[in-house]
Amino acid sequence: MTDLAEAFDLSSGILWLHLAVFLRVGPVIALFPGFGEQSVPVRIKLALALAMTAIIAPAIAPDIHGAMGAPVTLVWLIFTESTIGIILGIATRLFLLALQTAGSIAAQSTSLSQILGSAGATPLPAMGHLLVFGAVAFAMMLGLHVRLVEMAVLSYRVFPVARMPEAAIITQWGVAQVAESFGFAYTLAAPFVIVSILYNLTLGIINRAMPQLMVVFVGAPAITGAALFLLMLLAPTMIGIWVEALQTFLLNPFGGR
Repeated sequence: MTDLAEAFDLSSGILWLHLAVFLRVGPVIALFPGFGEQSVPVRIKLALALAMTAIIAPAIAPDIHGAMGAPVTLVWLIFTESTIGIILGIATRLFLLALQTAGSIAAQSTSLSQILGSAGATPLPAMGHLLVFGAVAFAMMLGLHVRLVEMAVLSYRVFPVARMPEAAIITQWGVAQVAESFGFAYTLAAPFVIVSILYNLTLGIINRAMPQLMVVFVGAPAITGAALFLLMLLAPTMIGIWVEALQTFLLNPFGGR
């Protein structure tokens, strides 16, 4: 009976450990760039969350052994760990939203926002789809899933298991992340905005100098060609900057970008 009781206590501890990890990893997988897309089936997301749980649980077992030994109710564990997972998942999702916003700004500035605008689950201009798919593919090639595991393991040092983070600190950090996300999106799309401003200024000057010339018919092909050429030149740089920023964030989510 003693051996049976010890085996039951050991299995119960392992079950609580994996449940706690799954509750935190699940929301992160559901919102993470690449893994959390609408095109990815729910079964695949569940399998990824279970696989990440099996990888992360042994790594953080010594850190949360004391917390698991404390009396923690299931409802409180679900609430705290799911909340932390959602916070981390939304923070990483903001990077993808920043890239989507940058693509929309670039397309809108260069009059390309309506070309294939409804392709895919998320309504985006073609320029946005190109940047998003290219960036996610490149990030996966560089081991984005490994960075995700590292972030999940290190998160237990900042957010101990079954402990709710302070609302004031999380609110301040979240507002800063949203503001930086919009600023990052505009920074990526800045070359297209500058070209658009120069184009409109040039068109206005030509229109004042030659009112009889239909400058729109002359300028529309020019801005379209310039935008596509600029995209060809800047897309690798934009994707590289985005991937580097995401990797930096995953290594230190609370240290700023």
